[in-house]
Amino acid sequence: MNGGNDAELSDAPAGPPPPLEWKFSQVFGERTAGEEVQEVDIISAIEFDNTGDHLATGDRGGRVVLFERTDTKDQDGSHKDLERMDYPIHRHPEFRYKTEFQSHEPEFDYLKSLEIEEKINKIRWCQTANGALFLLSTNDKTIKFWKVQEKKVKKISEMNTDTSKAVGKGGMAGSSFSSSPKPFVANGGYPGRSYSYLSKDFSFPPGGIPSLRLPVVSSNETSLVARCRRVYAHAHDYHINSISNNSDGETFISADDLRINLWNLEISNQSFNIVDVKPANMEDLTEVITSAEFHPSHCNMLAYSSSKGSIRLIDLRQSALCDTHSKLFEEQEAAGSRSFFTEIIASISDIKFGKDGRYLLSRDYMTLKLWDINMDSGPVATFQVHEYLRPKLCDLYENDSIFDKFECCLSGDGQRVATGSYSNLFRVFGCASGSAESSTLEGSKNPTRRQVQTPSRPSRSLSSITRSVRRGAESLGVDANGSSFDFTTKLLHLAWHPTENSIACAAANSLYMYYA
Repeated sequence: MNGGNDAELSDAPAGPPPPLEWKFSQVFGERTAGEEVQEVDIISAIEFDNTGDHLATGDRGGRVVLFERTDTKDQDGSHKDLERMDYPIHRHPEFRYKTEFQSHEPEFDYLKSLEIEEKINKIRWCQTANGALFLLSTNDKTIKFWKVQEKKVKKISEMNTDTSKAVGKGGMAGSSFSSSPKPFVANGGYPGRSYSYLSKDFSFPPGGIPSLRLPVVSSNETSLVARCRRVYAHAHDYHINSISNNSDGETFISADDLRINLWNLEISNQSFNIVDVKPANMEDLTEVITSAEFHPSHCNMLAYSSSKGSIRLIDLRQSALCDTHSKLFEEQEAAGSRSFFTEIIASISDIKFGKDGRYLLSRDYMTLKLWDINMDSGPVATFQVHEYLRPKLCDLYENDSIFDKFECCLSGDGQRVATGSYSNLFRVFGCASGSAESSTLEGSKNPTRRQVQTPSRPSRSLSSITRSVRRGAESLGVDANGSSFDFTTKLLHLAWHPTENSIACAAANSLYMYYA
């Protein structure tokens, strides 16, 4: 199996690339030993922009935090011309906090008696323009379009300051200033004198009025301002699980459990329903939409996954309502292997297109699968993420962990894939032909600090229209290597830098960066 375009890799040496050696890079928001993590601070979304110079995270408190890359900038702020993917060993991507803003607030739907959480479900970057950053963020019901840009802070210098320290000769339309300490009052001349009106023989001296000072507007400081440009609301009856930008730069999709809507970025009060899987009778409902994404280069193609483990590729050119798919990707289950948990663990929680658009990565509860969109007979590669949990599916069901939704990501060159697991672990697999690369890293491990036992937090429960949510007890177990694992600490969200081998992952309220 090839990780990228055959044409691009025709000159590459035969065989898979060597395994990567991953190292810790940075951490933001690290908690101290014994510190209790607030629910609102837990990260719920991570996304790099298409250049990799900016990173956004969203949390359960409805906030969006932006980070910017610093190791590609000179002292004056201009970008260096660095050949990425070819850093010396001592170089690695470095980010710094840029700004944050409150994207969503908690709401209450009085018609349905439904509380709408402020939690950010997804963030997607849009095209930049005039130095401003644009991004989409969504909670369960409402999508917002944000513009973040630097604005100069204008300050007005005070009038009647000491002229010896004020603007020099020529600084104010060529005026010369005397060192007279007496200030001039615009309506009354000099203090202590009463003028009802200016004298008729008043004339401007050659150098101007000696003590008249006009306020000067200075704008040396800059401030980052986030402004909500548009709000796309009232288009989904169920919880939004995905948003995805189109390659045309003008449209995007939003998906909930039963429908996918197509929006124009410029139009917030109208969307087009392009997929509707809602049956006439809800009792006939057998599957729901779990994730959806546009093809990276073909603006007419998109894919969506279902709770039954299938992926449908649709073509917007075929019809306005895309209820019929152009291709169906699903793996046939082995005979006699079906159990009570089969359908639950087959549900796909996330799908991602590779950069070239030929391959599609999907994550179900136990595995990562890589699909070639030209071959719908089955996945071209399957990676076992935490097979040692299979004997414990009953426990995982009892404490609701079996419904956790793990995300997945691909490297920019298409050679590797990654996803998260429990105990804040994440796994990286090589997917090039013949590669046996498999790495397991702890997403909450900072080698620069003394290791302490991190406090546990309540298990995350997810709502679904097809089941009722039940809270379970915390569970501890042992993995295949004899190491203890904890169901209550899980690495659900991670993102791969678009051009370099760098991964950002979330462990509770902390953002950890790793590079290779």
